[in-house]
Amino acid sequence: MLLVVGGTGDLGHRVVRRLREQGNAVRCLVRPGTDDSGLLEIGVDVVRGDLTQPESLRAACAGVDTVVATATVIGRRLAGARTPSIHEADEVGMASLVDAAEAAGVERFVYVSYAGVDAALGTPLERAKLATEQRLSRSAMRTVIVRPEAFQEVHLAPLGRFDMGAGKIAVIGKGDTKQHWVGTDDVAALVTAVAIEADPPAVVEFGGPEAISRNEAASMAEELTQHRMKVQHLPRSVARLAIRLLDKRNDALASIFGAGLLQDLHESQCDDEPLRQRGIKPTSAGDYLREQARLLR
Repeated sequence: MLLVVGGTGDLGHRVVRRLREQGNAVRCLVRPGTDDSGLLEIGVDVVRGDLTQPESLRAACAGVDTVVATATVIGRRLAGARTPSIHEADEVGMASLVDAAEAAGVERFVYVSYAGVDAALGTPLERAKLATEQRLSRSAMRTVIVRPEAFQEVHLAPLGRFDMGAGKIAVIGKGDTKQHWVGTDDVAALVTAVAIEADPPAVVEFGGPEAISRNEAASMAEELTQHRMKVQHLPRSVARLAIRLLDKRNDALASIFGAGLLQDLHESQCDDEPLRQRGIKPTSAGDYLREQARLLR
């Protein structure tokens, strides 16, 4: 039995579908009040609970061989949820999940972090991810840390202030640093693979097949849409200040500023080899942008 924590999220749901398509028994921890019909339709065992409710985690982990943790509260926080905070859910709650998994005798724990998590930018999400990675390093379970590069569907989309339809793109810093933007479905495929393969690595850091900067992506968007993009540059110093000022008041937004700053400061050092090794044909950033432009026509 595999337990997926975060199975109603975009990434987690893709992982769940892939695991079920391969015939694996899957259980999902689902928050009270959240729609679970999509999971029930594909034969998932649903257990109600929450990362902030330790007793529910113990029940969810009972009889489980592998835990796959894709959950993060940042999406709900950006949507306006006042509780729980990133610290409460992504850090304290995830630590409770690790404790519950160990107590239940879980053999493998797959955790989704992100590439560049050790950049020391001081964001709430960075602190939570690092704390969880460090907690897992002390565990007797076989642990797999998955560190993907920035998601195309987030950072090259309106959510990431890359709005091809409105012709508006925000860039933190100079915008010339190349990134291997990766597709969510490709990340889901890799997470699924390391959850069930015989000998997974302790850490998998990877990106997509094409390295382009945010400025290059903006130029490509102009060519594809035949419309000029209004590109707004935010100085790195302003992003750093925003991270500090928003840390306690809006942890999700502080983390978003941190993600943009990370992409401008640190050129991607990882490629798509971990994907190709597992037979996953990744989507390039260019192909993703071309598809988005096609949908706008």
